[in-house]
Amino acid sequence: MTVTVIPQSIEEAIIQAKSALQIALESGCTRITIDLVIPEIALKAQYLAQEFADFFSEYGAGLKLFFPDTGAAALARRDWGETEFQVTDIGSSRSPIERKVSDTDQVFLVISPSAVEVNLVEKLCNIAGDRPVILLIPQLEDVSIVGIGYAARQLRERFISILESAYYFRPLESAVVLRSYPQLWQVWQQNEENEDYELIAEVPQKPLGENLDRILQGQTEDDSDNNNNTPPPSASGLFASLKSFLKALNN
Repeated sequence: MTVTVIPQSIEEAIIQAKSALQIALESGCTRITIDLVIPEIALKAQYLAQEFADFFSEYGAGLKLFFPDTGAAALARRDWGETEFQVTDIGSSRSPIERKVSDTDQVFLVISPSAVEVNLVEKLCNIAGDRPVILLIPQLEDVSIVGIGYAARQLRERFISILESAYYFRPLESAVVLRSYPQLWQVWQQNEENEDYELIAEVPQKPLGENLDRILQGQTEDDSDNNNNTPPPSASGLFASLKSFLKALNN
C-alpha cells in the first residue's frame, strides 16, 4: 500500500499535484483534473494557474490557458503582463472555442471551469485530439448547478467519465479524501484520542455520498442498510485546522 502524506500547506499540495500530473502525463493520460476541493479555492484560481503554467514552461507559446470568461482572462493578462504562454477565455456564442485553438497549441490548461462551461470544455477536448487538456480546480461536483433537464445531466456525466483525476484533495469534518495518481483513492479519518489522521480505506473509485459515509462509519456494503439517515460530512473540519492553506492563498 502506497500512502500519500496529507498536505499541510498549499505549497505541499501543489508539489504533490505537480508530481502526480507528471506521472499521469508520462502514462499517456490526456484528459486530466487537478482538484483542491477547498472553500473559496476558485477565488485563488489565478494564483494556481500561474503555478501550473510554470510547470509547463518548457512548452512556451505552445501552452494555452483558458479562463471561464473574458473578464478573468483579461485580469490575468493585466496582472501577469507579457507571458510566453497564451491566455484567453473558453469562448462564447460570439467567439466560439473552435476559433481559439490553433495547430501550434500543444497543451491546454483550463482554469476553474464550472458546470456552465462543460459543453465548451468538451468541445475543446474533441478539438484537442491527442493533445493534453488539464482542468485545474474544476467546479463540477455539485449536480444542482448543472442546469435544467436530463440532457444537461447526461452531458456532465458523459464528460466527467473521460477525465482522469491526477490529484484530488478534499478536507471533511475529521476526515480527508485524497488521491495522487496512480494511487487508489484514499480516505483518512482523524483519531479522536490523539487527533492524528489514519488511513482507513483505499478504493478504486472516488468515494462520494453513501459510499463515503459507509467508509467513515466503518461499514461494508452489506451492513449499511440500517444507517441511511446519517448526514453527510461537513466540508469544514480539517480545513479549519490547516490555517497555512488560507495564509498562503491570501498572499
